[in-house]
Amino acid sequence: MKTATKFYEIFYVSTISPDAALSVVGEIAAHARASNAAFDITGVLVFDGLRFCQQIEGKPKDVLALMERICQDTRHFKVEVFHHGPLAARRFNHFSLTFADVGDVNVLEQLEQLEGQAGVDLFMTLIGTLSLQA
Repeated sequence: MKTATKFYEIFYVSTISPDAALSVVGEIAAHARASNAAFDITGVLVFDGLRFCQQIEGKPKDVLALMERICQDTRHFKVEVFHHGPLAARRFNHFSLTFADVGDVNVLEQLEQLEGQAGVDLFMTLIGTLSLQA
């Protein structure tokens, strides 16, 4: 008998739309915190001035539905998932969304080139160097 996956995670990188004001980043984070809390989704969002990188985790159905909404959001484009799959335990279970803004517009560029565990490892290393805002 196969057991259902309790948690699922997705890591993606996207680029802010050229016509989007930078103030939209705060709006996205504020809305995501409330929405994620309602669906018991947790994760982290990093913005480098040009690109977003986000890790989201929760029940598989909810995470996949959120990712579908994210892909349809016109405030960013070129959404590239570099890792997705089952997750044994949450990585970020203390908040619905934590956010970090980094000053180097190239800090997330490498993640666009990676896939799978290599991307996850680089992202988690990056997270360890940032001051996260809960």
